[in-house]
Amino acid sequence: MADLTLVIGTKNYSSWSLRPWIALKVAGIPFKEVVIRLRQPDTQAQILKHSAAGKVPILKEGDLTIWDSLAILEYLSDRFPGANLWPADLRARAIARAVSAEMHSGFGPLRQQLPMDIRSRFPLQADEAAQGDIDRMQEIWKDCRGRFGAGGKFLFGPFTAADAMFAPVATRMRTYGVSLDPVSGAYCEAILGLPAMREWEASAAAEKDVIVA
Repeated sequence: MADLTLVIGTKNYSSWSLRPWIALKVAGIPFKEVVIRLRQPDTQAQILKHSAAGKVPILKEGDLTIWDSLAILEYLSDRFPGANLWPADLRARAIARAVSAEMHSGFGPLRQQLPMDIRSRFPLQADEAAQGDIDRMQEIWKDCRGRFGAGGKFLFGPFTAADAMFAPVATRMRTYGVSLDPVSGAYCEAILGLPAMREWEASAAAEKDVIVA
């Protein structure tokens, strides 16, 4: 049996931590959880105990340490092929990886102007660049749902690593009251309705830390 430990940050704010966490939960893969409070005097020292990269999330299994969300998802896919974390179809899998990589490396204005804050509700204040990111996000969601999503509620039908990558964005759309097209709105509702997401949000609600940008 796998002996996995996932080191994550404060759940209300740590969008990168949510990605592998929700993938593990939806896939039913057991793991231990270590939560490090973000933006505390000892935060960096606590993270450095687990990885020299100094960032969360971190997946540990025995003497193996993986310190990047997308790399963790790839490892989990290889380690647990029965979890089907990527689509089985070759073409769908290629697109799933492409949109996941775009999410991983792009959308800077959206991240900066609409940071994840699950407990809060704010009016949308997005400049042209951030609105462009929102529009692009919806294009991705509509395209994937239209081409590959007929077998379920998610981008490629069943839940995949691509959905894990976009899960924090669904919370942002709600936090900032973003007006979405019907396909994108239904997709976000499907993400937010997952039992795993509800579990994460319940933990976030119980946290006391408030981080001011």
